Amino acid sequence: MARLRHRGSARPDRSAGGPPADERVSLRSLRSLRSVVGQMFLVQLVVVVLIAVGAGLLLAFTVQHENKQAATQRALAVAQGFANAPGTAAAITGPGASEVLQPQARAAMAGADVDFVTVVDRDGVRLTSAIPSLIGRRSNQDMAPLLAGHTAVSQTMGSFSPQYRAFVPVRDTDGRVVGAVGAAVRMSSVSDAVARQLPVLLGGAAVSIAVITAGAALVSRRLLRQTHGLGPAEITRLYEHHDAVLHAAREGVLIVDGDGVLLLANDEAHRLLDLPPDARGRPVRELGLPPPVAELLVSNRDASDEVHLVGGRVLGVNQRRTGEDGGPPGSVATLRDSTELRALSGRAESASNRLSLLYDAGLGIGTTLDVRRTAEELAEVVVPQFADFATVDLVAPVLRGDEPGESAEHRFRRAALVGVGESHPLFRPGARLLLAEDSPQVRGLRSGRAVLVPDLREARSWQAQDPQRALLVVNYGIRSMISVPLCTRNAVLGVANFWRTADTGAFEQEDLALAEELAARAAVCIDNARRYTREHGMAVALQRSLLPSGLPEQNALDVAYRYLPAQKSVGGDWFDVIPLPGARVALVVGDVVGQGVQAAVTMGRLRTAVHVFAALDLPPDELLTHMDELADRIDRESTAEAGQGIIGATCLYAVYDPVERRCTMARAGHLPPALVAPDGSVRFLDLPAGPPLGVGGLPFETAEVVVPEGSELVLYTDGLVEERGRDIDEGLADLAGVLARTRGEPEDVCTAVLDELLGGRATDDTALLVARTRALPRDRVARWDVPRDPAAVAEVRARAAGRLAQWGLGSAGFTTELILSEMVTNAIRYATGPISVRLLLDQRLICEVWDGSGTAPHLGHATPTDEGGRGLFLVAQLSERWGTRYTENGKIIWSEQQLPSGYTPPREDSGENVAHPA
Repeated sequence: MARLRHRGSARPDRSAGGPPADERVSLRSLRSLRSVVGQMFLVQLVVVVLIAVGAGLLLAFTVQHENKQAATQRALAVAQGFANAPGTAAAITGPGASEVLQPQARAAMAGADVDFVTVVDRDGVRLTSAIPSLIGRRSNQDMAPLLAGHTAVSQTMGSFSPQYRAFVPVRDTDGRVVGAVGAAVRMSSVSDAVARQLPVLLGGAAVSIAVITAGAALVSRRLLRQTHGLGPAEITRLYEHHDAVLHAAREGVLIVDGDGVLLLANDEAHRLLDLPPDARGRPVRELGLPPPVAELLVSNRDASDEVHLVGGRVLGVNQRRTGEDGGPPGSVATLRDSTELRALSGRAESASNRLSLLYDAGLGIGTTLDVRRTAEELAEVVVPQFADFATVDLVAPVLRGDEPGESAEHRFRRAALVGVGESHPLFRPGARLLLAEDSPQVRGLRSGRAVLVPDLREARSWQAQDPQRALLVVNYGIRSMISVPLCTRNAVLGVANFWRTADTGAFEQEDLALAEELAARAAVCIDNARRYTREHGMAVALQRSLLPSGLPEQNALDVAYRYLPAQKSVGGDWFDVIPLPGARVALVVGDVVGQGVQAAVTMGRLRTAVHVFAALDLPPDELLTHMDELADRIDRESTAEAGQGIIGATCLYAVYDPVERRCTMARAGHLPPALVAPDGSVRFLDLPAGPPLGVGGLPFETAEVVVPEGSELVLYTDGLVEERGRDIDEGLADLAGVLARTRGEPEDVCTAVLDELLGGRATDDTALLVARTRALPRDRVARWDVPRDPAAVAEVRARAAGRLAQWGLGSAGFTTELILSEMVTNAIRYATGPISVRLLLDQRLICEVWDGSGTAPHLGHATPTDEGGRGLFLVAQLSERWGTRYTENGKIIWSEQQLPSGYTPPREDSGENVAHPA
């Protein structure tokens, strides 16, 4: 050993005046290919060279590809820049195009370093060229794709290198293609810059090869130096030292060859297996070992921690094969005395099982926010790992989501039961339980700790509260019980009971801690579920209170609706049907982004605002503009108060006029409505999208569509057609398919759509509105033009009286004549433009006076001495309601009167002066 230490620490011999001895050995080994170190160095050198060559080839191909891409992109960028430059389109179509564009093209060629910049007109005639003589001649460029609005990119072979060309269409202000601009770049002009960098790259590669080669040489020399040049004597000494350590180890070691002969056994192996002194060199089967151990040693198979009993000792055996890496066949086995550890393994395994159960409880309890399901998860986790049966009994308020409260009576309802058998005598879920004061459950509730009943046959207090049921339980074989209170925040939620049968064994004191830990975790999850149930119920109630409870009376549309709240949380979807003056009806569908109470409250505010703006009879685009401002203000207020605001909201507002069968619509980021024609064809109306409410930035636009009578307008929110992992176009296609297949009333359409698209469940809020259009009959509309002459008022009154007589409303003639007289007189005196009168017979008698003025009249209060000022006051007194709405060409003053009780409108067409615009 002393010699080994001296040899390992000896200094290099420099007596010869040359390099150290180990350095000379290293250099010779590197030069000699017969040594392992020399061969390894040669292999490393070859690999480095191959990598360098491969990198060079890859670089060449990459440079060529990048040159092509750069040339194409430069030509395309120059052509696009020149084509989109201000004045290019005007110059092409204007006089003297070549004189204007040729200098600009030359400047662009010089500045962008391209071969040419050519401008051609729609016929392909050159307006500019790098060769002036070609100006005015037709280019060989195909103009068809350019006139279609497409960009043309091509490659040609130039004089010295490939040339890449790009032609871009030029559009005038109307979007019409008036010509094209082309540019070309040679490959050589692009590759010159890269070629200047190639020497640097190649030099870097050469330096890298040199550095890697030097590193390989250093590594090879290092490996040689680590052997220390040991000779046979030193190797023998090292083996002796290894043998001494092997025999001194406290773990048995056996080496067996492929024929089952024992080659080596250290002292510990002799002691553990009681091997004879001459065991080395003998077959293992002749050593008198137990058959399982002997079979394992000669099997030449791998084994890990196999336990075998030998001579009263418990041995842990590990075995590995030795011939897999080219060595001699056989195996190496190690033996470890595990007799003392075996006594502790039972307790360790039990502790491990408990930890595993707690881990499973952490993952398995509380996966949902449902009180009953959480109770079931607790029972499912403990059966059968901890108990044969598990029951969870909760107080009634907890199941409803309310606070548990305090009660002198211990009344519970069974929420969950899980067991290993089905035909047991325990109470089923849903049963009502009244616990006695001295029962184990109540004792646990008073103490706040788990109560153990080791033998139910001797538990008199447990049997006393229901002797007949207790006898059934005992006869079934249930012998032991642990009752644990479910408490949180000093409130009692319920009781968890764990039961074991005689086959499993009774509970022990050490099981109480585990039961309490399981119950504590479950109690927190149940309380969270209770809180969520309460808050979700409040949110749903709030949301439903903010939505319309029914549909208003109107004759323009036959409407049906459905609203499905999300399963997990409430949202901000809403809908509305709002009657408007002139027998019109407004349909509204909206969606506030997000979920929760905040979204529901925001929805309520937006819905109220829609009603207010609709009462002002604003056009759809103006209404959405005001809604956008309101949503932005709500967003800022919410951000200032709570630190976060709504992301936005979408809305679709449509107004249907049954007189003209015209629907006017605008949308703010909402999905377009579907229109189902009377023949069953379905199309989605192409409306300008507009930004969502609260985002701002772009104006809203209104679209109008004439709707045939009997058509269906289908408005919906994204929850109906949007689904994670599916394109929204697929959802719209599915909706169109259902609408095309479904016939019947709007109620039937709503049911079919929800059944086929959602199947009764909604991951997001869903609102659906189906409105079948009606048209006001022609004989219930009368319209007359009124000249600007006060004398025309009498003729208006006479015509109105005649029309009312045809409608069977002669009793309302005087009142209607007076209303029309005042409104027409007011228009003649103060308004401008043409004046017309329209009478509509709908649910009410509607009088409308149209004029071209944009000034609204105001209701005044005349003094006793005033000669005028009482006209609108009379209109307001005689009408059920009146108002003003604005049109593109002026305004309409309208009034509505109640029809007599029991009145039935006539069905026949009166003929004269009846207008029904298409």
